[in-house]
Amino acid sequence: MNIETSRLIITKFTPDMAQAVHLNSLDEDTRRFLPDEVFETARDAANTIEFLISQYERTDGPLVYPILLKDKTNIGFVQAVPTGGGVWEIGYHIAKQFTGKGYATEAVTEFLPVIMKTMGIQKIYGICDAENIASCKVLENCRFCLEYEGTGRYQGQERQIKKYVYGE
Repeated sequence: MNIETSRLIITKFTPDMAQAVHLNSLDEDTRRFLPDEVFETARDAANTIEFLISQYERTDGPLVYPILLKDKTNIGFVQAVPTGGGVWEIGYHIAKQFTGKGYATEAVTEFLPVIMKTMGIQKIYGICDAENIASCKVLENCRFCLEYEGTGRYQGQERQIKKYVYGE
């Protein structure tokens, strides 16, 4: 996969991205909203990247792609993850120092049609902690429709969530 916008590149992981992935994962928002995506060391990130690279030739995911600025700075990722029964979920993360610039919305907008066509996905879900207002806004800006708001499982805990859907 190689998607380019005027500001971003969405591509496949390479092993040399481990340090950036590690550093991008350490902010307080990641620890709060995506604790399973915090990499305490570059070695932890490298191990995960090695696994993610192995998934690119498979159809059962997760399919995770780094988001780079045009100068190749790694600022986050976008992903499509099968959750069972033919259901897929989108996820994304932009490192704290790059938030508030529309990068997540831009990446998700460009990624959705490509991954949905490639994987034959008719609809895809986005689930957010209801307190993660920025993430909810990304989905809304990308034309996801709110399907459910209330208590649900999120990151292994019962939380207030918002569940969105995109597609048919």
